[in-house]
Amino acid sequence: MKSTIHENPKNNLKNVSKNLKNIALVVLATVALTSCSKEEENSNEIFRPSTGEWYALRDEAINNITQTFTFNAEDGMTSFTTAKGVQFSIDGNCLTLNGNPITGQVVVEFAPGTMIVTDKTTMGRLPSGDMALIISGGEFYINATKNGQQLDISCNMQLIIPANLTGGIDPAMTLWDGTIDEKGNLDWDRQVDNPANQGGVFGEGQGQNAAYYASLSDFGWTNVDRFYSDPRPKTTILVSPPNGYNFENSAVYLHYDGEGSSLAKLDTYNGATNQFSEHYGQVPVGLQMHVIFVTEDNGNYRYGIKSVTVAANDAYTFTDAQTTIGTEAQMIAAINALP
Repeated sequence: MKSTIHENPKNNLKNVSKNLKNIALVVLATVALTSCSKEEENSNEIFRPSTGEWYALRDEAINNITQTFTFNAEDGMTSFTTAKGVQFSIDGNCLTLNGNPITGQVVVEFAPGTMIVTDKTTMGRLPSGDMALIISGGEFYINATKNGQQLDISCNMQLIIPANLTGGIDPAMTLWDGTIDEKGNLDWDRQVDNPANQGGVFGEGQGQNAAYYASLSDFGWTNVDRFYSDPRPKTTILVSPPNGYNFENSAVYLHYDGEGSSLAKLDTYNGATNQFSEHYGQVPVGLQMHVIFVTEDNGNYRYGIKSVTVAANDAYTFTDAQTTIGTEAQMIAAINALP
């Protein structure tokens, strides 16, 4: 006679509950392992900055070097001296707001062109419209405002630049006006020469007393410059940044060895090939130079420097391993140490 076993429903529920708990523990363990794996993977990844973070770093750099002066417009001609000994004079009687003379306190800003950290490079416009390297005798920004409103000036400002800041006097220097283009590049256009005052600037004195004397007619960016001259054949070069970087979150510069007061910029980028370009074909073949990649990394700079001798149609590549992280001071020191 067969016996029938009747299962207790409560026991079944206990078994189901136990099985569900086991499954849940397995799922949680899997999730935890996956999460740890992703965290370990992400910890090995190099930070890629956003466009905003990249631009904020450069804005911070220029804010840090900008000096501010104040004076009363009715005081007339007033002189200022910057931290590096540059002297400039402004006549308060020549300042206007919307065409009307002003009185009261004026705020004057002066910023030197610390090229690599502020992205204020030395690329001048040729008669053809192409851009080429210009050798700098000093670049600077001067502006004046009253209660935050932009002022105009109707007479010239006078400027004295110690020549020891730029390696001595070069009689070929003339004045250039700087404009920021739609991509954020600072482009330089040569002022029309005035034979009476050598293009608005001249050098005078010797040794520690040598200086450039300039006469400026407007506020904004101004440069004492001349075109770089090299008789060798010219070429175009290309530079590939590490993966994840482009024109919106990094930059590539060229340091011509022996021309420490100048810095060229590769001002175009091809997203299809992931390459920065010197697309004007103005780099001399055989030139010894350093290619510099720069970006932002958690408030610091990530940069790489390559020493190259230019060959026709050269293409250079940076990898993550060829970059290093440093402060602004550390990067500037690395650039200043180049020949």
